[in-house]
Amino acid sequence: MGWDLELGAWDLIVPHNRAMRWFRKPTGDPLTVSMSGLKLGDRLLMLGCSDTSLAAALASKVGLTGRACLLDESEDRLRAAAAAIEQEGALVEGFVSPMSSLPFEPGSFDVVVARNAFPAVPDETRGAVVGEVVRVVRGGGRCIVIDDLPRGALGGLIGGHRTEDASPGATAVALLTGAGFRGVRTLAEREGFVFVEGVKAGDAGSPAQS
Repeated sequence: MGWDLELGAWDLIVPHNRAMRWFRKPTGDPLTVSMSGLKLGDRLLMLGCSDTSLAAALASKVGLTGRACLLDESEDRLRAAAAAIEQEGALVEGFVSPMSSLPFEPGSFDVVVARNAFPAVPDETRGAVVGEVVRVVRGGGRCIVIDDLPRGALGGLIGGHRTEDASPGATAVALLTGAGFRGVRTLAEREGFVFVEGVKAGDAGSPAQS
């Protein structure tokens, strides 16, 4: 099942002062958006709908030439998320399905973003969920895990001076590595989030299977 929500556009008004000759720069993307590395035309799957602002922002990044899908196991949560995303003017397709059985063809997505998704899955199911993520990502595609840092965790890791075993992202690193993702690493722990990325082995230029 799915909902298509209308994509909105905004005009940026840049003030000009002839005497001072300065321009106000547009506000940069939030960290959760910039760390995803999405670009126009990408095919995105976001697992979990707890962060509707992020879902709307990522959908805007891929634009009308891409595809943005949002999946949750709860129809009620997805309906509420769809309404919130609509208010933000983004275009998404909504799907209700177990994360251990994703309703997509192999290689359907360039990027899968798991936003607080894996911690919500029972331990005995996580392996199957990550296996499904591997299946639906194309060769050379990426999985980005964005989890909330535990309360009291010290953020600020960029580049990885801390061992992965001591990192709040250690569980996600282990899950992605165990599923066969390459180059799995904690990208950052900033602003209350931990970011973990893995790349699927294979030809980055290979098309999605149908």
